[in-house]
Amino acid sequence: QVQLVESGGGLVQAGGSRRLSCAASGSISSHSVMGWYRQAPGKQREWVTHITTGGTTNYADSVKDRFTISRDNAKRTVYLQMNSLKPEDTAVYYCRLEAASPYFIYWGQGTQVTVSS
Repeated sequence: QVQLVESGGGLVQAGGSRRLSCAASGSISSHSVMGWYRQAPGKQREWVTHITTGGTTNYADSVKDRFTISRDNAKRTVYLQMNSLKPEDTAVYYCRLEAASPYFIYWGQGTQVTVSS
């Protein structure tokens, strides 16, 4: 059973930075895509960014050039460095792991990030 545990959420002022972490435990295939989604109050969950085992990254336009995703495969941990935060970045941030074999998608419990203006 794979578990994802997020940490790093909290309250931050606009323009500030925050780093989220997501540690995976359990048996995970060597090939997986790890990423972050977020859900703001009253809105649907949206994709933010993801990174492959090989390090290929993609970002939503709304966070490009402000957020950076990275991963430590040895520690089975993915990070999200968030800079120049805006109030509209306020949301619950969820870690997601897409395992290749067997194929399955895992979610973390979410961590709240609140950006004050």
